[in-house]
Amino acid sequence: MECRHCASPLEKPGDFCLVCRETNTDAIVLEAARDRATLTMLAGDDERAGADDEEAVLGETTITTTPEDGENEVVELRNFAGLIGDEIRRKRPEEVYAGGSRPVIRAVRENIHHPFYRVDDDRPVEAVLERRGNRALDVVETPPAEKIGGSHSTLIGGRTGMRAIQAVAGHPHVKKVIPGPIDAGGNGSQSGLRAKVTRADDGGNVRMLLRDGSSVQENRVVTTARDREMGERIREDLNDVLADAEFQ
Repeated sequence: MECRHCASPLEKPGDFCLVCRETNTDAIVLEAARDRATLTMLAGDDERAGADDEEAVLGETTITTTPEDGENEVVELRNFAGLIGDEIRRKRPEEVYAGGSRPVIRAVRENIHHPFYRVDDDRPVEAVLERRGNRALDVVETPPAEKIGGSHSTLIGGRTGMRAIQAVAGHPHVKKVIPGPIDAGGNGSQSGLRAKVTRADDGGNVRMLLRDGSSVQENRVVTTARDREMGERIREDLNDVLADAEFQ
């Protein structure tokens, strides 16, 4: 494959061009199994304008591993995620979509720093192509810690609650997270801190509920969505983030 900007040869389809310093891959779809990961590189919306889905796919790369048990599993999984992360970084995509094994996806997410979304579909590449064609949401570059504000500074769960809030605040389509008052009148639970994002309102904003024992805290999440439909898409992403972080 050649660079679409300067026609220099690329070692692998969709690689970042080291000659003209331009990106060739706009998004990557990661289909993760415990022993195998397939990366599909997608062209940008401008390159595939008027093109069919086959022309939008730049290529695929498959990475395999032999899952280990016991103490060796931690090292093996980390190495597997590292290989996947290396392949993603060499493309320098704007965003990554992932479906499949949660342990693998969680390990990859920790290994890279790209906007990351989960996609649950029997045909993930086609689902992402449709999704990207139907949405154009602003991306917020503000660091997660700077997105958290409001008159209520106390979070239930202490540092654990803050980790859950920051996981949501780190989403590229979240503008601000505003903690609410704490209600200590709920039913007790021994399951530890749990978090869930509720249905979007007409403006595309959502609510994040934190529960810890008998305490409940409702936090407002302001997003870049402009309507309920787009807000629901962000809500799904946020709940996937919380599930990957083991808050659900």
